[in-house]
Amino acid sequence: MWSSLVALRRLQRIAVAPLNITGGLTGSVHREISTVKRVYVTRQIPPDGLKILRESGQVQFELWNSDDDTVPRKELLQKVKGVDGLLCMLTEKIDAELLDAAGPNLKVLSTMSVGFDHLNLEELKKRGIRVGYTPEVLTDSVAELTVALLLTTSRRLVEATHEAKTGGWGTWRTLWLCGHELANSTVGILGLGRIGVAIADRLAPFKVKKFIYTDVEPRPELASSINAEYVSFDELAKQSDFLAVCCALTPETKEICNKNLFSKMKSNAIFINTSRGGVVNQEDLYEALSTGQIAGAGLDVTVPEPLPTDHPLFTLKNCVILPHVASASYSTRNAMSSLAANNLLLGLKGEPMIKELKL
Repeated sequence: MWSSLVALRRLQRIAVAPLNITGGLTGSVHREISTVKRVYVTRQIPPDGLKILRESGQVQFELWNSDDDTVPRKELLQKVKGVDGLLCMLTEKIDAELLDAAGPNLKVLSTMSVGFDHLNLEELKKRGIRVGYTPEVLTDSVAELTVALLLTTSRRLVEATHEAKTGGWGTWRTLWLCGHELANSTVGILGLGRIGVAIADRLAPFKVKKFIYTDVEPRPELASSINAEYVSFDELAKQSDFLAVCCALTPETKEICNKNLFSKMKSNAIFINTSRGGVVNQEDLYEALSTGQIAGAGLDVTVPEPLPTDHPLFTLKNCVILPHVASASYSTRNAMSSLAANNLLLGLKGEPMIKELKL
């Protein structure tokens, strides 16, 4: 939390100062007005980011004024016509169709997300459009939520709450609602980055015996900070009592968590995914959970999102599903919106963004 607040304050100081117009318009002010850029914002972003845009004096922006619904695709294609900049969420598909609709004026895209699988990077690169994103500021929030989801799943808290509310709480029973504890366990991390390290830092005080990880290659510098051992993908599956998925969604990781992984996991293993839904084959996960191949799963991300309420995974007591809320803290979401706004403004000025994807 502290680091998110520090990041937020730093980002707020970076914001471009507003125009201070008093009296008549000078020639320099006329020139500044003539260079004001048109921007479309695809959602009512948290207030700190909106404040930065409003006070910059650099942009004239229009936004989809709702946080409850995404902007309809047809309207989005209309609104982006002729804009210089676009600030979007992970819910908007930025593809050739949209970029064609926007036209050649579009030079900067800023996404309020750490992930970028909703962006067609090849098309953006081809058109010379710069891309900003919002990593790092959400590390603490995502790590906290991952730990909360892990504990909720492993200690069967959703089941326990339901029993307490619906009359299932009777006499004390020796094995009723027993779960799995972290003490003396092996925790596996699929994709070791900042978030994976932050998760391990938070789990270590629970007396975890061992941390293991796998990635495209060993990451000794990060691993040494949490005393984690690099293992193969198969060994990660075989050894982990708890397996946290922290990898990005790429063509190589699409549905990497499938029958092959689940069949090698322990029957008491807990599977947690707070990365992207697309890294999991949900049909294979359902089979693993429903047959007792693994003990439980906690998901903050699914395919699609939202997951239909009649999806088979919702029928399972040993599957906890959250509506993609890993970064949902006030400080983190404001820090994300501030970073997204500043990336956009700096990009429109032709200056280095704070966080820019290298295409």
